[in-house]
Amino acid sequence: MAKNDNNNRKMSVEEAGKKGGKTTSQNHDREFYEEIGQKGGETTSQNHDQEFYEEIGQKGGETTSKTHDREFYEEIGQKGGETTSQNHDEEFYEEIGQKGGNATSRNHDEEFYEEIGQKGGERRGQQRKNNNNNS
Repeated sequence: MAKNDNNNRKMSVEEAGKKGGKTTSQNHDREFYEEIGQKGGETTSQNHDQEFYEEIGQKGGETTSKTHDREFYEEIGQKGGETTSQNHDEEFYEEIGQKGGNATSRNHDEEFYEEIGQKGGERRGQQRKNNNNNS
């Protein structure tokens, strides 16, 4: 183990890692980290399958949901939506809408559509009633 500068005792692995990380961050810029992140991501994708990504995504999602509230999700959803709309055209939305509609129809029966139709109709009626009262 390396010697700790403070009092001549040996450093723990954690201390050595922190010291090395601090030195690296002082010596390198954002581009360096982007480059090594890219390389790491490519290597990881070559060494792991879809199941690996599903598993770590599940774990990350569970951890995030425990530590963040609704406002957090609304904020990242807003940012994601804005970025997506800047990067895609109408054709993109038509295509994903079609895919979503097809998946929904495969996964749900007539009762599902009756239920969401009922809810939509009730909500629309309530909106009309509110609009008439505000006029």
